[in-house]
Amino acid sequence: MKQSIESAANGKSTKPEKPTPDFPLFPHATGRWAKKICGHLVYFGPWRDPKGALEKYKREREDLEAGRKPRPAGAQEGLTIKELVNKFLTAKRHLTDTREITECTFRDYHATCGRLVDIFGRSRLVDDLTAADFEHLRVKLAKVRGPVALGNEIGRVRVVFKFATDNRLVDRPIAYGQGFKKPTRKTLRKARAERGPRIFEAAELTRIIDKAGVSLKAMVLLGINAGLGQSDISNLPLSALDLDAGWINYPRPKTGIDRRCPLWPETIAALREVLANRPKPSDPADAALVFITKQGNRWVRTNKAGEPDNPDNPEKWTNIDSISQEFRKVLADLKINGHRGFYCLRRGFETQGGDSLDQVAVDFIMGHARDDMASLYRQRISDERLRKVTDCIHTWLYPPKPETTS
Repeated sequence: MKQSIESAANGKSTKPEKPTPDFPLFPHATGRWAKKICGHLVYFGPWRDPKGALEKYKREREDLEAGRKPRPAGAQEGLTIKELVNKFLTAKRHLTDTREITECTFRDYHATCGRLVDIFGRSRLVDDLTAADFEHLRVKLAKVRGPVALGNEIGRVRVVFKFATDNRLVDRPIAYGQGFKKPTRKTLRKARAERGPRIFEAAELTRIIDKAGVSLKAMVLLGINAGLGQSDISNLPLSALDLDAGWINYPRPKTGIDRRCPLWPETIAALREVLANRPKPSDPADAALVFITKQGNRWVRTNKAGEPDNPDNPEKWTNIDSISQEFRKVLADLKINGHRGFYCLRRGFETQGGDSLDQVAVDFIMGHARDDMASLYRQRISDERLRKVTDCIHTWLYPPKPETTS
């Protein structure tokens, strides 16, 4: 090989052999080591320096394969994307531990941070990001997300970089540019119209309830009877249920707003069956929960693997929503399609509950807070008003059978 390299240096075109069989680069006729990446030929150094070419390839490979411009060697040091997301997630984990934000919120932030690393690169300096980078990020996100999900993701990205500014991790505010905005209200309205109603009709719901297993049946009933979502149900404590009186008293985990809701006879019966067959939790911290999977886990949870301080085995989080998974199986079996999931039960509660003509009571059960003086002054809502809402939905789902004449 030494002879081949010297020949190349003397102007001869004899190509050198690879230093090792697994050497990832090939000798190009221009006298440089090269590799084709994402359809483009990239050069990494002269034939006479295969070691330097290999080091440059390893340093730039991740950015090149992701379609990013590699960071120059010896560039000025500063806060990298990897350092930012690690600091941000550590701060949010502390808030999760003190229950100031929910596990669901943390999972969303974690997923957003992972996408920032994938698109921008872990070694990219935050100060080097330009409006063009954020416009590129929005284009990538918009390809796989609808307008609502895109707006939520843009909001979370801004929270991450605001963390850097607020904590003086960067010298200047982030310049997002005009191309990194949430979808307009007009866009959202058009998307909703094209997608159609995201609720289940009464006939569909009765089929779902009849098909669902013991736990999922109770969950579906809680969704349409009390407006609970997946995280609400996964975190539902035994202390929130008063099955003898037929009530659930359960502050919304996401906001801490008080909620109280009367339970239907069907919901009470389904919950009693769940409690009679409840598996033993594998984690003592889950001993007070109503719903436990057959494996002894929470139905909605985050699994953690890896080591946060080990770059060769970094900390990774896997989000698991077993409620949505089981619900989708039932929909597939029943051939009920459309852009609808478990959370559409909560939308159905809001929609059908509105027919009671008592939006204040609907908001109270849903755990919604309105920033107005009436909400500030209102101290309680009577049980009769709450029952009127759930009775209205119950009549819609289980209409009374017509009387037969003899």
